[in-house]
Amino acid sequence: MRVHIFQHVSFEGIGSIGAWLDRRRVVPSFTRYDAGGTPPPPGEYDALIVMGGPMSVNDADRHPWLATETRAIADAMNAGRRVLGVCLGAQLIAHALGCRVFPNATKEIGWAAVHRVGPARGPLAALPERVVVFQWHGETFDLPAGAVNQFASDACAHQAFQLGDSVLALQFHLETTMEGARALVTHCPDDLAPGPGVQPAREIVSAQSLFVESNRLMDAVLDAYFFPMSP
Repeated sequence: MRVHIFQHVSFEGIGSIGAWLDRRRVVPSFTRYDAGGTPPPPGEYDALIVMGGPMSVNDADRHPWLATETRAIADAMNAGRRVLGVCLGAQLIAHALGCRVFPNATKEIGWAAVHRVGPARGPLAALPERVVVFQWHGETFDLPAGAVNQFASDACAHQAFQLGDSVLALQFHLETTMEGARALVTHCPDDLAPGPGVQPAREIVSAQSLFVESNRLMDAVLDAYFFPMSP
């Protein structure tokens, strides 16, 4: 299985996805856009994972590579590759499918519950009906045509959708480790200005049991998502 990863900033990596890939003996390749990387054609990988980042999909004036990345995601979906998006990655998938990405009514930063609103199908059937997840976003998106939204929170209607059998988008982070959360707190302090939906940094990084459970659920989703492609 050839897995390629789009990464946007060095401090926001793949978290527990890395350990899952190691156990599967998969060595991923990367495009690091903040370092000037360019994406390979879809023929060079079987699956694409698009990670998060502090920028908006609407920031192409400051980050011209966003337009290149959006086209690359569209190319991957059109080629029938498995495409998994996390947070910004989910928004980029929606954007590549022609949907608006726009400010949510409130930020969601820290630990918050999401609940199932759609049928328990595909990889997301591995999640409980209600689960506390790690969030770090201020924007949301319209649901792409044909996509099935499966989870929502009280503050954000579109938290996880599936399109066909190959495209999966998670607005929340199951992959974030405690170390990854500390890096976000260090590099994005302005996001933590007090406000509705924003949890204090000390509460975010001290929830060890929540990180462990989230990473376990990430493994379960990845197992269900990639199982048809497993050796």
